Amino acid sequence: MLTAALLELLPDREAFLSEMNNLGIPGVRMGSELTSRCGIVGARVTVTVDGREEHSHDHDHGQDHGHEHDRGHEHDHSHEHEQDHDHANLDKIGRIIEKLKLSAKVKADVLAVYRLIAEAESKAHGVSVSDIHFHEVGTMDAVADITAVCLLMERIAPRQVIVSPVHVGSGQVRCAHGILPVPAPATAYILRDVPVYGGAVRGELCTPTGAALLKHFASAFGDMPVMRIEAIGYGMGTKEFEAANCVRVMLGETEDRQDGVTGLSCNVDDMTAEEIGFAMERLFEAGALEVFTVPAGMKKSRPGTLICVLCREGDKEKIIKAVFKYTATIGVREIACCRYVLEREFATVDTPWGSVRRKDSAGYGVRRSKYEYDDLAKIAAKKNMSIADVIRLIEKTD
Repeated sequence: MLTAALLELLPDREAFLSEMNNLGIPGVRMGSELTSRCGIVGARVTVTVDGREEHSHDHDHGQDHGHEHDRGHEHDHSHEHEQDHDHANLDKIGRIIEKLKLSAKVKADVLAVYRLIAEAESKAHGVSVSDIHFHEVGTMDAVADITAVCLLMERIAPRQVIVSPVHVGSGQVRCAHGILPVPAPATAYILRDVPVYGGAVRGELCTPTGAALLKHFASAFGDMPVMRIEAIGYGMGTKEFEAANCVRVMLGETEDRQDGVTGLSCNVDDMTAEEIGFAMERLFEAGALEVFTVPAGMKKSRPGTLICVLCREGDKEKIIKAVFKYTATIGVREIACCRYVLEREFATVDTPWGSVRRKDSAGYGVRRSKYEYDDLAKIAAKKNMSIADVIRLIEKTD
């Protein structure tokens, strides 16, 4: 449902589905169709693995699985059913993701979502994270679902994500461990410190996967801010309830374009250039908005480097841990910053040499565009041309 809602915000949905189907997820095909719930038309995303739609077997991949109200929603994962699927642990999921044709940021987001689920399952069932097997979310359709949301979030690139209080449903859910209350223990653990509510709907309305995606990407949970709405997406579930079974996403612009960020910095004088470069890559993977270095004079007249990181407040602790892990520093400084940013959107330009992604930015009376370097470099290498020549050719054909 999250994938479908976010997909409706893109101008070229078929291009995105084609990209998903060519990522290399074994046996997976993703499609989209229009459907209606309570008179509202929206998208429903389908995922098939080797021609079989896995969602029809009530996996917890962001779709609603409410059964008849008098049964209290039985999310059935029998032993016979489980034998039909590969039980993957976190290491195996990591190996699958590493092989996919994705940016480092998207790979890091996917693995971060899986870690949230694994840690929650670990706490709920009293076993170590390494012993968690994703019998309900570790199959290829779940990899596709989580990857799709992470890739869509990279494309949409919102400055902030505000999520309304989460409706978790009510009743009971049947899983591999037996009959459990809604929200399921892992879901409840993930949603700690998040505003949630139940209600009259009998069923599991938020699964561990959905909860982890919301927790990972949300800048804040609360009421919708004052904003000018530019696009609306509806992602539809498979079940019929009295209330519309959908997830709605609204993309817009707030009046205040200030973006509150946290600035972290440290000085090092005992790291090689290669070590600093490696650390910068890891910081970006951890969620840093920007990482840059400045030459600095250190104590005893030694040359050194000032490493500066900008990040969201919610990512601060994770980034600080990464700074200590990947650099030689013994102290990190923090400052609160406000940055002013242009509105950004992504477009795909079709050229005789292949598709090229373009980032368009606008605001404060200016507008500028920039082509994605990786796409330019691919064409330049293939045609034995310079990057500047490729840009000139694209602008002639655009």
